[in-house]
Amino acid sequence: MRAITKLGAFTIGFFSFTLILPAMAQVISDGTTNTVVNQSGNNFNIFNGIQKGNNLFHSFSNFSIPAGSTAIFNNAADVQNIFSRVTAGSVSNIDGLIQANGSANLFLLNPSGIIFGSNAQLNIGGSFIGTTAESIKFADGVEFSAINPQITPLLTINAPIGLQLGSNPAPINVQGTGHSLSNPNPSGLPPIIVAPSASELRVQPEQTLALVGGNLHLNGATLTAQQGQVELGSVSGTGLVSLIPTAQGYTLGYENGQSFGDIQLAQRSLLDVSGVNAGSVQVQGRHIKFIDGSVVLAQNFGYLAGGEIHLQASAAIDMIGRTDAAIWSGIRSETFGSAAGGNIRVITPKLTLQEGAGLNSSTVGTAASGNIEVQATAIELSGFSPINPTGISTLSTSSYYSSGNAGDIFVNGNSLVVSGGASLSSATFGSGSSGKVTIRNNHTTVMGENPFGLYSSISSTTFAMGNAKILTLDTAKLQILDGGVVAATTFFIGNGGDLSINATESIEISGRSRSNNSSINSSVLRLDPQFQQLFGLPDILIANAGNVNITTPNLTLMDGGTVSVTSQGRGNGGSLNITANTIKLDRQTSIQAATESGNGGNIALEVGKLLILRGNSAIVATAGGNGNGGNININAPLVVGLENSDIIANAVQGRGGNIQITTQGKIGLQFRPELTLENDITASSQFGISGTVQINNLGVDPNSGLIGLPANVTDPSQQIATGCANDQGSKFVATGRGGVPQNPTQEVTSDRTWSDIRDLSTYRKNSSITPQITQSSEVLIQATSWHRNAQGKIELIADKSPTQAQQPLTCAAVPKS
Repeated sequence: MRAITKLGAFTIGFFSFTLILPAMAQVISDGTTNTVVNQSGNNFNIFNGIQKGNNLFHSFSNFSIPAGSTAIFNNAADVQNIFSRVTAGSVSNIDGLIQANGSANLFLLNPSGIIFGSNAQLNIGGSFIGTTAESIKFADGVEFSAINPQITPLLTINAPIGLQLGSNPAPINVQGTGHSLSNPNPSGLPPIIVAPSASELRVQPEQTLALVGGNLHLNGATLTAQQGQVELGSVSGTGLVSLIPTAQGYTLGYENGQSFGDIQLAQRSLLDVSGVNAGSVQVQGRHIKFIDGSVVLAQNFGYLAGGEIHLQASAAIDMIGRTDAAIWSGIRSETFGSAAGGNIRVITPKLTLQEGAGLNSSTVGTAASGNIEVQATAIELSGFSPINPTGISTLSTSSYYSSGNAGDIFVNGNSLVVSGGASLSSATFGSGSSGKVTIRNNHTTVMGENPFGLYSSISSTTFAMGNAKILTLDTAKLQILDGGVVAATTFFIGNGGDLSINATESIEISGRSRSNNSSINSSVLRLDPQFQQLFGLPDILIANAGNVNITTPNLTLMDGGTVSVTSQGRGNGGSLNITANTIKLDRQTSIQAATESGNGGNIALEVGKLLILRGNSAIVATAGGNGNGGNININAPLVVGLENSDIIANAVQGRGGNIQITTQGKIGLQFRPELTLENDITASSQFGISGTVQINNLGVDPNSGLIGLPANVTDPSQQIATGCANDQGSKFVATGRGGVPQNPTQEVTSDRTWSDIRDLSTYRKNSSITPQITQSSEVLIQATSWHRNAQGKIELIADKSPTQAQQPLTCAAVPKS
């Protein structure tokens, strides 16, 4: 801000100087190119110069145009490029009109700086390139330099290839009265209305307007190139900016490893490339800043795709929406015809959208809106405009009242934070679909709401007949806090999109705001009457919710956090699939699939280690009306339910859902026909048929029952040998204690070994040996299910515990003689 203040003071001082000396000639030839300047009243007529082929060269010691004056280049009709340089070290102050004949491009080169006043205008047939570079380079090696003016023989007929900037390029400042953009739609939907600006730098359609130098300051400036190109480049050190010819003039290239300077658009500045076929914009610098309602606008009305809007910063891009203007700071790409809107591409280490600023691409035609791609190490979307609270910070693609699809959103980086009611979304308000939303980074946080109850969100949404597309989030750590939402939502007949979330470290969903619980959800929702009327939405919803697929090592839900697939209409709930090592629900949290009148969605949980529910938490698959309750399938080594936590698959008039739990251990949770204040597993229907509960216990539970033994016991004499064969050298040795007693109170006994001299043949005969079976006391067995027998009576059933069969010790394998 200090640099801006100094430049502003310098600008005021320079303007004062030019106004004090209005009679002084401001356009003066330096004599190196035979340039002749004739002043006639307020006109500076410029003749001669040196023409080489289609190139015309002029050189000035001073080039400034006071307000109300005109500098006229009287070039021949065959001239394609006019190269003009300023060599005496004075700043060019352009507050009047620059005019040239025919369709020639005009290059204005002044290493000391250029200031465009609020009255500055262009009347040229070709492109305009204003630069504080030191020289222009050509393909044959010739250099048209403003710091080392060359004599005539060194000029060239070749096309320019680049702008050579020095070690400390001077700034370029553009003054103006600001744009008068407006939006008559109370909901903020397109189109934006462009009113003529009182101050404007404009080139002819399909041409380039480029400013390249040190720091660039646009204060209320309007730069217009209908169907053409606007190029802003700030370079802070020595480097070559290449000139790449295009059908619309030139594109600037920064492939030579330049160091960059700062660019600021303030006081409702506008870069406008709208037209029958929208043009392109490139802004390249170190720190790029949009404030005070400054906007890049590309409206496409034709049958060819719009050009790209490209912003690239080596340090940061900040867009701050605080303004009293009708349009907030940011980038707008809109298409109204049969061709796609232009894409928006942002590359920077840090992107910040604050106080209502936005990156927005939309369609009101049959074609798709442009895509938005953001590559940034850190991305922050936050808050709303304190001056105009209806403006929230957004990164969005949209389809409005048309068959065109909304564009896709791609976000890549390290961290993304969406807070204070901000939104990252793709939505459709017509028959076209929303766009895909794809986010890949290491850390994503969505949290909080604004003071008016609008929660922060990442979403794919349909408000009409079009379907919402998939939202994919690949991250290491996902946090959804204090009422934040990640959602795929439908408010009409278009089906909700799927959510695919993969977090390689963890997912935390925690807390609530005044109006909303933190959540991941795919939903069919009914808005309040005010919004229904605003968007023309029906009371009865028939859309189906999308599916939610989550993969993470650790999923934690706390303090009201939810993961859900729900429908408040007649449509069906989606499926909810979660794969995790650990799932923890605590303090009134839930995983749910619910519908108001359609069939409930299914829930499938694949848990590697632990599923625990505490503090009035629940896993719920329910259906209202005639819908059937959804199914719940849980596969977890250990399932724990504490403090009135439940697993529920209920219905009202339809059939209750089925619950199947496969586990090695279950603690706290018990099957009950209806909900209690305990930890319940229930699958019931209020007026219909209840569902089933099946618990597959893979572990050994001594209270679950005994496995019955066969009635015919194998003859133990064939399994256990009563002796060993003596004719094969067998022996039996029992070693004693050597006479040592087991304790000091016993008497000392003989240490002679015992010798059996009995005839063993007597004992080789088969003998009847009665097996000894330990009798266990009767144990109460916990029932796990029930059925109705043939007599119509209810019988309780307990699952059998598998036993580990053990091979008994035996000598039966000893061969006999």
